[in-house]
Parts: sequence; structure tokens; C-alpha cells
Amino acid sequence: MASQPKWEGKVSAKLQNATADQIWPLFTDFFNFHKWFPTLATCSGVHGTNGEPGCIRYCAGFSIPSDATSDHTVKPVAWSKERLVAVDHDDHVLSYEIVESNIGFKSYVSTVKIVPLGPDCQVGCVIDWSFTVEAVQGLVLDDLVKKYDVGLQRMSRIMEDCALGN
Repeated sequence: MASQPKWEGKVSAKLQNATADQIWPLFTDFFNFHKWFPTLATCSGVHGTNGEPGCIRYCAGFSIPSDATSDHTVKPVAWSKERLVAVDHDDHVLSYEIVESNIGFKSYVSTVKIVPLGPDCQVGCVIDWSFTVEAVQGLVLDDLVKKYDVGLQRMSRIMEDCALGN
């Protein structure tokens, strides 16, 4: 059986006032992503230690639609279980994968990198969020990337406000 073509997407957000060192701990708090991502209703740990590779979180209630039910009457809440695959504290990079979901994502892997700005790394930062996933039936790659971009722009504002004590 041939595998589906892979989609790749990447979005970025520039934070003018928060440093990479201020934003990084918010991402490594893997079980509490709902605090920052506006469309997540819930996010909680289901396995392992928060922020450690191998831990798994359950996320539900985001803007990517769940798979349709067979009778097309009621759509369940969209959810996924995501495993933290790698964490590099020195370079501010983490990767995670979806291990189970009802949103039609197969072979999904995502990487977040927080890039410091300025000669002394104290002039803001950029959040780069990239993903690869098998083509998803019923979705268009450009629309999916736009959803990620909208989510990241909102999330980065919330994170920056938190980092600045607002």
C-alpha cells in the first residue's frame, strides 16, 4: 500500500518584547498548552512527566474539525493525544507527534523553535512552528497553514503578555 503524500507547513511569529528565555518555559509546560492556544478547550497530561520526552498530553476542542460521523448528524469534539518526542533546552527546540486523534491526521510531527533576536539575545524572539503530516482528506494544505498562522499569532500575543506580567 502506497503512503499518502506528505504536507509540510511552517508559520512564524515575531515577539518584540519577550525573549526566547521568557517564552521557552511556556512551551515546555507541555500539559498546559490550552493556557496559550486560544481554541483549545482543554489540555492535560495522560502519561509521563510534564515537559519530559515521552510524556503524552490530551488536547480537545480546537479549530480543526473532527472526522464526520457515519450518519453525519453530530460531530464529536475534535481531540488528539500528542507525545513529546524531543526537547533541546539549549537551542529552544521541541518536537511532538500525534499518536491518536479523531481529526484525520496521520504521521503528524511538529517542531517548535524559539529563536532569540539581537546581538545579546535580548531583543525579542521569533517562534517558528513547522509540521509534516500525510495529506488530510477534506482539508486543503493552504487552509491548514492559515489556521496554524492565526493560532500562532494569537498565542504569541498571549504568551508575550504573560512574559511581561500583563
